[in-house]
Amino acid sequence: MLSFWETESFLHYDVIIIGSGIVGLSTAISLKEKAPEKSVLLLERGLFPSGASTRNAGFASFGSLTELLSDLQHTPPETVLALTEKRWRGLARLRERLPDEVMDYQHTGGFELLSEKQLPALESIEKVNEVLRPLFPEGTYTNRPDLVKTLGFNLEKVKTIVHNPYEGHLHTGKLMKALLQLAQEKGVEIRTGAEVMEIKETGSGVCVYVQDPVRKTVPFQAQKVAVCTNAFSQRLLPDLCVTPGRGQVIITKPIPDLKFKGAFHFDEGYYYLRNVGQRVLFGGGRNLAFQAEATTDISYNETILAELEKLLAEVILPGQKFEIEQRWSGIMGFTEDKQPIIRKTSDRIVVGFACNGIGVSLSSTAGDEIAELLQQ
Repeated sequence: MLSFWETESFLHYDVIIIGSGIVGLSTAISLKEKAPEKSVLLLERGLFPSGASTRNAGFASFGSLTELLSDLQHTPPETVLALTEKRWRGLARLRERLPDEVMDYQHTGGFELLSEKQLPALESIEKVNEVLRPLFPEGTYTNRPDLVKTLGFNLEKVKTIVHNPYEGHLHTGKLMKALLQLAQEKGVEIRTGAEVMEIKETGSGVCVYVQDPVRKTVPFQAQKVAVCTNAFSQRLLPDLCVTPGRGQVIITKPIPDLKFKGAFHFDEGYYYLRNVGQRVLFGGGRNLAFQAEATTDISYNETILAELEKLLAEVILPGQKFEIEQRWSGIMGFTEDKQPIIRKTSDRIVVGFACNGIGVSLSSTAGDEIAELLQQ
């Protein structure tokens, strides 16, 4: 049961955005920048975003050498370049929107650890640099074997490090709080604990039905709707093909005299690590159990967590004592071709999700694109 006041003042908007993750927030901000007169409501089913936006590693990256080499095996070079450019432009757009100090952005450079098995990738450095030369004329990747010992990695397990100077990392929590604040400053209304059960187009707009513990079901109305729910999108739009991918993450207690700083990857980007001050954040291993990790359940995978701790002890911090402070997981969304899904599904509904694990980089340009479609 709704009151007259609720019906008059709380249910009708120009645009409703479903999902308050980094893409949903970026879309809301972009839309208010383009059309400040529009009323915008953002709905989130959880207290915090449900996917990976507040649970990711905070990498400001566009792809490692072995990841891009893997992409080039089945994707034309111009497509790889276009997606890398979208990620790179997205990072620049994010840094234009938010000051570096607000989100604790650190321009540390990006690094990839190569094992003996992966050394043949070095033969293709110039090939990949050439593909990316329109973006980075001076070259992207360089071989730096001297860094292995300097940064304290296991010399037997890590044979060399590939460096690029264009990446970094940031504080995910500070980033999301800053985006929330910016969206609210621009007049975006945000409702958390608002689980959308159904979207139904009507003759005059779109009805978004939200489950409420007091009022049972609340029917919000809008002229346009954007669905930015990433891996959870098939609940509302079952015909769209997006596969969930769970990422396991651990973080250590502070380690005195930690030798490395920066954003590191290995094994085609399936593993990633960075420093958070004197802590080490380490995540990944989805490739050990693709089927089990294709889930929207944020529980632990003990097998993967055990492997992460083993790699941490044997490869990343050999001979060093450390303690795990926290463990968690986050849910990403993936497509077969690694391209995000940003398009209209009707004249009134736009979808934007599936950042394929690169949401920090893609979110700002994705938000601009979704906002543009909402205005058409």
